[in-house]
Amino acid sequence: MTQALLTLPVSGMSCAACAARIEKQLNRMDGVEAAVSFANESAQLRYDPDQTKPQQLVDAIVRCGFEVPRQTLELGIGGMSCAACAARLEKALGRLPGVEASVNFAAESARVDFLPGLMDRDRVLDAVRKAGFEPSLREDGGGEAEAAARYRRELAWFAASALLTLPFLIEMAAMFAGGHHGWLPRMWQLALATPVQFVVGWRFYRGAWQALRGGVANMDVLVALGTSMAWLLSAAVTLLGLEDQHVYFEASAAVITLVLLGKLLEARAKGKTSAAIAALVKLAPRTARVERDGELVEVAVDKLQRGDVVVVRHGDSLPVDGEVVDGQAWLDESMLTGESRPVAKQAGDKVYAATRNQDGMLKVRATGVGGDTQLAEIVRMVAAAQGSKAPIQRLADRISAVFVPAVSAVALLTFLLTGWLNGDWAQALIHAVAVLVIACPCALGLATPTAVMVGVGNGARRGVLFRNAAALEQAGKVDVLLVDKTGTLTEGRPTLRHALALDGDENRLIRLAASAEAGSEHPLAHALLQRAKERELPLLACERFRADVGNGVEAALPGAGTVKVGVPSWIGLELPAEAAAWPQEGCTVVAVSLDGQPLGLLALADPLRDSSKGAVKALRGLGVKVVMLTGDHESTARSIAAEAGIDEWRAGMKPQDKADVVKYWQRQGGKVAMLGDGVNDAPALAAADVSLAMGAGSDVAIAAADITLMHGDLAHAVDAIRLSRASLAKIRQNLAFAFVYNVLGIPLAAVGMLNPVIAGAAMAASSVSVVSNSLLLRRWR
Repeated sequence: MTQALLTLPVSGMSCAACAARIEKQLNRMDGVEAAVSFANESAQLRYDPDQTKPQQLVDAIVRCGFEVPRQTLELGIGGMSCAACAARLEKALGRLPGVEASVNFAAESARVDFLPGLMDRDRVLDAVRKAGFEPSLREDGGGEAEAAARYRRELAWFAASALLTLPFLIEMAAMFAGGHHGWLPRMWQLALATPVQFVVGWRFYRGAWQALRGGVANMDVLVALGTSMAWLLSAAVTLLGLEDQHVYFEASAAVITLVLLGKLLEARAKGKTSAAIAALVKLAPRTARVERDGELVEVAVDKLQRGDVVVVRHGDSLPVDGEVVDGQAWLDESMLTGESRPVAKQAGDKVYAATRNQDGMLKVRATGVGGDTQLAEIVRMVAAAQGSKAPIQRLADRISAVFVPAVSAVALLTFLLTGWLNGDWAQALIHAVAVLVIACPCALGLATPTAVMVGVGNGARRGVLFRNAAALEQAGKVDVLLVDKTGTLTEGRPTLRHALALDGDENRLIRLAASAEAGSEHPLAHALLQRAKERELPLLACERFRADVGNGVEAALPGAGTVKVGVPSWIGLELPAEAAAWPQEGCTVVAVSLDGQPLGLLALADPLRDSSKGAVKALRGLGVKVVMLTGDHESTARSIAAEAGIDEWRAGMKPQDKADVVKYWQRQGGKVAMLGDGVNDAPALAAADVSLAMGAGSDVAIAAADITLMHGDLAHAVDAIRLSRASLAKIRQNLAFAFVYNVLGIPLAAVGMLNPVIAGAAMAASSVSVVSNSLLLRRWR
């Protein structure tokens, strides 16, 4: 079964119960696996396109009473010559999934509405170009601007509600100071409370109706029911002239105002949890200097194409991924790797969008533009990870699903028991209102996802990319870390240290070995090619190349014969006395043969990274056992392990052998992580509980590993484990706070120790407190 992935934004959710309801409805559909995030306001969907269409998924969310907000692009269109051009472009855009377009020939503009997830801005722009026109952005329809607009609207509603509620607060203050309760006439109270209840508070009625129509209850039900009960009782007493009965207009108005305040503060805090993505997006420049027809012109980044030559001057940020064709410079790649030291770049080197030129000038040929850059991939990955669910969230989801009905039952029981025992049914009603108001499941729903969003974002800023929330959670539980040697503990840039030619012709030995290895991406191959280049040895053409994983390579070189380069035992050559000491020096020894006859031996040394020894010590301090795995000779493995401070190691490992070691430690009851390059270590990475890929830039297997260490440094594995544990600690704190808040708050409200106003304030504070606690993760170092 072929599965497709889709992420849809969802608006209108008021608590975790809403997310659970949508998720339940989507998972009922054929071939659909859904995870809905209340904190991230999105739904991540894995579905079978043969059974379910994207529009059906959107329709299912809408049927639940929520919205999948559309995004709008205002485009300027160049190249239209008549109304037929506009009609053609409109038809081309209309064929895109989830897109509605209107093209105005007179204004040379187009308005494009689309569903994020089904479509994105770059694909819309590409479609315009493919239709033969030149698009330009007149207005960025990005989520950040929309979020700011929503915040301003929420602020306006809160200000209106607070203004109408202020007289009630003055009366309450006067009463607490010893004044009498009737300072504000009851008809005035009715006049002030009614617009708060039914105009400002209309959102709660609408949300409650949609929830109930979908067969479940949410926070809107609690607020609407509780405040309506207080308002109706007070309105009846006022209109019937029952002067001896108390009114509770201040309770209904203050609760709605406080809930809005909580939502306002929550929205602002939640916006900060996504600051990592916004910060990454802002790193990319808006314009670029491009060589076209021999002239240097400045163009918008969205107009760049593959193959364009971009000039990057001192202080500029790169607008594209590409390859340096001319010049030298030092680039700050910290946004990709978390490494603050600048990296030297020259002709032939790969460079990446949003990295900054600190010194020098480069000419770069674009290989990735717009949504195809490494930065765009990281943004997509971080956004997906922030919206995914951690396993620890399942308990909160199960509780949220039954929470509101249970609270409603408690409120009814409170009303009946209090009225029966005290005989004061008005007071019993207020106790029930307090129970309804204080029992908001928002804090419970925000406890896990907000911490995940901040933790994932924090990791991204430091070059540690978590694939999903499960990876963030599992990394903190690791107690055994298996590490590949080459490029993980070592620099990954070996050099040729010794050469032993059996026929005495060392240059011939190196030339044949380098020619055979020219088709390999292994670090040892690079060392041989570098030495051949230094000695100006021309490489022979390769007619047929085959890699025997774990052993070596075999290549047919026309005019020379069949050359094999690899493990001495594979070649059939024993180490002679003059080469016996090479492995003890930490060298990797490879043998070379021609047409089955041994030619000689090569010793390549890959020095230990400066940070590896400290990282191993730090891992021990975290209670993590480090085991080194390598395909090298036993003597070489022993030398590197001793230098790094690793007690346990395995040598002569083939890819499947490494996977067997993973399973061995799992049988011992360990939570096993594997750290490798994501290619030769693929079986072990797949078998491990947590897989970590080493690398930098676009060479890293971002989509394959649970965690990607962009800088390719073992020290970042320490960061990943520490950040995971810090995030888990925040999640546990948040869940504990949410549980304790409701366990204590509901009984206090039921026995009358909390009036509705205090209950409303506590409810608003609970959500803000949980989000604020998660935001403390931003200080993690």
